[in-house]
Amino acid sequence: MRSICLYLHIHQPVRYREYSVFEVSNNSDYYTDDYYGRQSNERIFRKVADKSYRPMLALLEKNIKSHPNFKFSLSITGTWLDQAEKWAPELIEQIKYMVSTGQVEIIGETYYHSLAFFYDETEFDAQVDLHAQKIKSLFGVSPQIFRNTELAYNDKLAKWAEDKGYKGILAEGWDKILGWRSPNYVYRPAGCQNLRLLLKNYRLSDDIAFRFSNHNWSEWPLTVKKYQNWLDMDCLRGNLINLFMDFETFGEHQWKDTGIFYFMDDFIDKWLAEYDNRFVTASEACNLMPPADDISMPETVTWADTERDLSAWLANAMQKTAMHTIYSMRSQILASKDEKLIQDWRYLTTSDHPYSMCTKYWNDGDVHAYFSAYASPYESFMYFMNVIRDLEYRLATK
Repeated sequence: MRSICLYLHIHQPVRYREYSVFEVSNNSDYYTDDYYGRQSNERIFRKVADKSYRPMLALLEKNIKSHPNFKFSLSITGTWLDQAEKWAPELIEQIKYMVSTGQVEIIGETYYHSLAFFYDETEFDAQVDLHAQKIKSLFGVSPQIFRNTELAYNDKLAKWAEDKGYKGILAEGWDKILGWRSPNYVYRPAGCQNLRLLLKNYRLSDDIAFRFSNHNWSEWPLTVKKYQNWLDMDCLRGNLINLFMDFETFGEHQWKDTGIFYFMDDFIDKWLAEYDNRFVTASEACNLMPPADDISMPETVTWADTERDLSAWLANAMQKTAMHTIYSMRSQILASKDEKLIQDWRYLTTSDHPYSMCTKYWNDGDVHAYFSAYASPYESFMYFMNVIRDLEYRLATK
């Protein structure tokens, strides 16, 4: 049997607005803007809902109903759920229905899409627990598989996940780690006994997520027939293909007029038309075969940028200062027992914020600029630090 583990990640940050230093101590509303403001969370969420969430969820639901053996895994951040509850609750209801069919698995992560694991493990634990509670309350399930923010993974995280009781964990199938091995098998993290490691087949995933609409790509246009031929060839290196990508690949990063929805719909049909082919959830993938080998990643590997490390978020002085400052406030913030203050602080731990402060050049720099809501990394840093000053003022006046 040849299996595809399709995993999609849904996330929208709660963006801080262009918060002026002159507002510090006078206005503690950091996250709302007028509807037409560049950083308006509502405007951005509604736009992406129309372009991506609604059409892609409709496509997935249609295939769930048409194909009892079509399955996929989904991770959903708490920040996305917070916004969907306000502006598009019908999307949550649609996901609830799909989860109830047993064909969709929800994967665990941090509530605030944060890098807390690398700064404060107590806060990391708290955010993972908050996310698990939210998923249980909305969808009636408890995550059995874990993914860290941006697939940021190392051996230490694997040991944490095993101790926490997870069945499996997701990571990038990076060549420098795999060497001669293929990502198309189940692996065991070094130092673990029961935890299973699923590695993204980044070439086949990125053919859809990043290259699909690139007219300069030598393989453009990507057809279902061509893609299936590549899958057939890759299955010679193992029969589990892990396709991991952002949900917004469909409709937002790759626009509707590229044919991305038609491609995916046709691909699901064509793949399942073959007798030996199937889709599996991440939990099912973990049970397909014994681990082929132990994999060690002593240094952190992510799915971002050419370096596949944490440099997208934590490389320059602005990023380091912003993250060090925000995490250094944790004990005082929690001691306040002010729920609004705590939530405002936790929204600032979202990894999108240091990402928008990145100063890389060339292709990676273009990607960072595309995903940023701010005119420059320096403006993002300035507004972030202004918000921190107001948080400090609120603490001092409690």
